[in-house]
Amino acid sequence: MKTVVLKFGGTSVGSIERIKKVCKIIAFYKKKRNRVVVVSSAMSGVTNDLVNKSKSISNNFDRAEYDALVSTGEQVSCALIAGRLKHEGFKSRSIISWQLPILTEGPHSGARISSVKVKELNNYLKSGGIPIITGFQGINNNYRITTIGRSGSDATAIMLAKFIKADECIIYTDVDGVYTTDPRLYKKAKKIKKIFYDEMLEMASLGSKVMQPTSVQDAKLNNIDIRVKSSFVSKSGTLITGSKKSFSDQIITGISSTKNDAKITIVGVKDKPGIAASIFRPLSKNLINVDMVVQNISQNGKETDLTFTIKADDLKKTEKLIKKNKSISYKELTFDKNVSKVSIIGVGMITTPGITYRMFQALASKKINILVISTSEIKISVLVSSKNVKKAVAALHKEFKLD
Repeated sequence: MKTVVLKFGGTSVGSIERIKKVCKIIAFYKKKRNRVVVVSSAMSGVTNDLVNKSKSISNNFDRAEYDALVSTGEQVSCALIAGRLKHEGFKSRSIISWQLPILTEGPHSGARISSVKVKELNNYLKSGGIPIITGFQGINNNYRITTIGRSGSDATAIMLAKFIKADECIIYTDVDGVYTTDPRLYKKAKKIKKIFYDEMLEMASLGSKVMQPTSVQDAKLNNIDIRVKSSFVSKSGTLITGSKKSFSDQIITGISSTKNDAKITIVGVKDKPGIAASIFRPLSKNLINVDMVVQNISQNGKETDLTFTIKADDLKKTEKLIKKNKSISYKELTFDKNVSKVSIIGVGMITTPGITYRMFQALASKKINILVISTSEIKISVLVSSKNVKKAVAALHKEFKLD
């Protein structure tokens, strides 16, 4: 008898009619004599509503109480799913994360699952029950509810699959798999049948919204294959795996892009050891993520220009931190909010020469100027003007034969 973990996202359980459809999917797996564990997100829009309520109460809402508040959305959807399954004659119950418990470590709103106590869960599965477990949350050593970041229900499903030694983990969402690029940006995007963990991790961290990066990382570390499917249409989906079996020789797997980047340039900063650390230390302490970094070669050996990118939401805070930073001096500070990052991702580029040239030539042929470049073994990212994103994605999709 196989054990299957099914995770349903917010859009999949966004209404009573959709919850009824989700219950039919769950029943399908149960009727095939599987042990079925279900993880559910909150109904779409519920978490955002709770976040807005917290903001209306306080501009500095307590983080522990914030987690206690936003975790309630999943309780509603899980109870509704369990109630519907009981109505249809199945043995089922909702389980709040602390009832297992799912143990977490780390700060509120950004915790990570460390372990899951599965003895009672396994007993319930053996009795034929279908547990419906709240995603996105756990409990810490102080017996306080913690949340594990937006889209954290994916991580809940993956870690449950690890601890109960599940045979399959299926993420049901509003898309029927992972695409070569965002189909809303480029209509010729196609569904990827199989993708490596590292490629999916890069795509997720570079702007693809299908999977949360930490969830993909958890799957990779624990060697758990994930299948991404749609809860609205019956299609095969995308397999995220580490196995090299049956992979094509495609060099580039996908193209990602971002919408909310900002570029900062510090002109005429002193060129000496420790200056870069002095600039980035306050940003790190304030949890501002710095992405692409470029330092120009010093012409006179005394001064240089430093350019880096952050999320546009952090721009005002970053500007304040740099201006009040007494340990650095500079001539000018410039900002550009109208920039976006476009990236090509693929394990094939490790052994294939000429990829960088082909990317840059494809962009040049469309008169797209590159502002900043960042590379790793399996990705090349460029910063371009936001107005050129669609054009850049289309050119690269065609260049690397992804159409």
